[in-house]
Amino acid sequence: MSGGGRKEEEVRRILEGPHPQVPADLAERAAEAGGRLLRRRRALRLLGLLGLLVAVAAFTVWAVTVQPWQAPPAETTPPLGGLGGW
Repeated sequence: MSGGGRKEEEVRRILEGPHPQVPADLAERAAEAGGRLLRRRRALRLLGLLGLLVAVAAFTVWAVTVQPWQAPPAETTPPLGGLGGW
């Protein structure tokens, strides 16, 4: 027999043999675990959205106070007096 045939025989023997008992509350435990997983994902998603909102608010406050879109003030002052000003 080839290696593949031997494996097939082993699988057939396992499938034809006695099946293990499944706990009666397996579906309930699986549903509870799935519910916990969904609640955890929702909480993480909510925390991520709140963090994003805080970051946007902080950026907005910074942008309003610093106003990076305006040109910086001139380093020198214009001459006092009339035209030519010397």
